[in-house]
Amino acid sequence: MTDWLEHEVGREYHPVAALFPLMEGAEFEELKADIATNGLLEAIWIDDDGQVLDGRNRHRACIETETQPEFRTWSGSGSLVSFVVSMNLHRRHLSSSQRGMIATDALRMLEEEAEQRRLATLKQGARYPDKEIVPEREHGQARDQAAAMFQTNPRYVQDAKRIRQEAPDLADDIRRGDKTIPQAKRELVRRYKKDPPPLPDDLYRVWYADPPWEYGNSGVIGEHDNYGHVGRHYPSMTIAELCEMGGEVKARCATDAVLFLWVTSPLLEECFPVIRAWGFRYKTSFVWDKVRHNYGHYNSVRHELLLICTRGSCTPDNVQLFDSVQTIERSDRHSEKPAEFRTIIETLYPHGKRIELFARGKYDGWDGWGNEGA
Repeated sequence: MTDWLEHEVGREYHPVAALFPLMEGAEFEELKADIATNGLLEAIWIDDDGQVLDGRNRHRACIETETQPEFRTWSGSGSLVSFVVSMNLHRRHLSSSQRGMIATDALRMLEEEAEQRRLATLKQGARYPDKEIVPEREHGQARDQAAAMFQTNPRYVQDAKRIRQEAPDLADDIRRGDKTIPQAKRELVRRYKKDPPPLPDDLYRVWYADPPWEYGNSGVIGEHDNYGHVGRHYPSMTIAELCEMGGEVKARCATDAVLFLWVTSPLLEECFPVIRAWGFRYKTSFVWDKVRHNYGHYNSVRHELLLICTRGSCTPDNVQLFDSVQTIERSDRHSEKPAEFRTIIETLYPHGKRIELFARGKYDGWDGWGNEGA
């Protein structure tokens, strides 16, 4: 082994160089082939200590092809993290989830840089370093800085940070591009959640359900969509899985019964097989006007549907015609439905046993079933 090659094999990589995933497989082989044929066309950046800052893949390729590398030394001015990101981001074809996960590592480094600047200010004898001297962006806004730097959503950075802390294996999957952040969050929820118990052994006349719909069925939900958030709070279920509950539901359903079923617009068509599998037929619906808007593909979404379905003959006990459109501002708690709808149901159907499927709490006069309500 030549002297220069032996020296390069022992060269250290700065932690900032590990922000971006290593090239593997065919991609790395193509880089090696290009360097073997054309030489190193872009210099490798190092710091004053000789550690590689940018060009880890090129450096590895030079060693494996025995191509002597060229180096440039970083000036040391400005943010090292920003410099390395700017050098790499345009080269790599990364998904939003990958950028979000990588940004979490950059976030930690940006916070360390901010702390170093704060300490440097203290050494200069500043009297009020926290507010007057240190810029406000150094306090609590590093996440937004990292998100902007990686051209991704700040929420993705926040979600990725949690995944990295709680499930390093899923974080690695995201870095490699094998999983998206929403997929990893759903997997994380499944790990925490226990299987729900069997349905109570009773006959129920009034059924109320807010299923954890799996929005992948609709073909309209992508990485950034609000509808997909349900799976980040409790395990989602496919249409087939919900239909499989039909046997248990029908076994515990009174001859004459009513079902109030929540569904959102993207899944309106797909919910009908579930209704039939549970032994009900659709009759009509309430529209919940949430007042506050959510992002949607085709419009600004501010409503959700509560379908009324019956089995046998189950018209309301009380003839009170509530307005089919209920305007009630939604809360900040995910998937929480207004208490007014439960009051409507209890007013229309005061008689018979009631059960709420996928319940998020316990309520007087109701049996609950699900991970959170059982």
